[in-house]
Amino acid sequence: MGQQGDDSTKLIEVRTEEQAALIVAALADAGISAKAQGGLTAGFRVEIPGGVDVFVQRADLDRAREILREIKIT
Repeated sequence: MGQQGDDSTKLIEVRTEEQAALIVAALADAGISAKAQGGLTAGFRVEIPGGVDVFVQRADLDRAREILREIKIT
């Protein structure tokens, strides 16, 4: 996702790969395809902030936001 010709958009940025994995799994359970990107920098223990972005298809964004509110991961 996030490549040219792809209609994905960022849903949320979280601090850890584990949080991103939980979100991706919850979205998959609801039939929404999602992908996490950026995990390699999120785990570094240095002064550079990092995060993991979760992307969904633009058409699924509103429903994905609803699910995100339900699972309360921020």
